Amino acid sequence: MADPTVMVLNGPNLNMLGKREPAIYGATTLADVERMLADAAKPLGLAVDCRQSNHEGELVTWCQQARETHAGLIINAGAYTHTSLALRDAVTAAELPLIEVHLSNIYARESFRHHSYLSPIAAGVICGLGVQGYVLALQAMAEIVKAHVA
Repeated sequence: MADPTVMVLNGPNLNMLGKREPAIYGATTLADVERMLADAAKPLGLAVDCRQSNHEGELVTWCQQARETHAGLIINAGAYTHTSLALRDAVTAAELPLIEVHLSNIYARESFRHHSYLSPIAAGVICGLGVQGYVLALQAMAEIVKAHVA
């Protein structure tokens, strides 16, 4: 039997990770993060399906598709965290456990970043720990998935 797969979605501008505002977001690229997650998934008994889009509709479609094929969602929705009811509705409809990730501490930044449409429906939120937050989210998701299938 194949390992359960967790979909890791990254929203707008995360393709610029390592280049955009490295003082805030660090020098690690999104490709580096995806390799880290693939390496971390194996010993946890998981597989990862990493995707990034600057387009809200594409993220919504992927959440809808994940309902049938994935065991959980890890999402760094970028700016859509603070604006997208459509993404929230798609995550809710997916009926999968969600962990929300942010590289920076959104609560130590501009006030408009303090609100998340995803946090109220997430099993957990990790912010301010840089790229390590993704690995921590995957570790937490492994426990959630194990509990769900047990």
